[in-house]
Amino acid sequence: MNNRHDLVIRPLLTEKSTTLRETHNQYCFEVVLCANRNEVKKAVEATLNVKVEKVRILNMSGKEKRLNRFVGRRPDWKKAIVTLKKGEKLQLFEG
Repeated sequence: MNNRHDLVIRPLLTEKSTTLRETHNQYCFEVVLCANRNEVKKAVEATLNVKVEKVRILNMSGKEKRLNRFVGRRPDWKKAIVTLKKGEKLQLFEG
């Protein structure tokens, strides 16, 4: 990946990600499909100015959706769960 800013697509704000943030200091992001752990770690540290302890990657499969007789499919995507070091916080999620 050429640009680290293009690696992280968006933060995920769900009930599960809120629970992870409050209890374990973990933050969830949607990342590009070709991203790996090292690239995500470097991208988050560079763009958000925090220290990352570890990164977990999950491949999420797209769901099949149906409208009457027509069947479609949502695209596959990749989720990264980033654990920050002790004492680190992201102001993006706070407030």
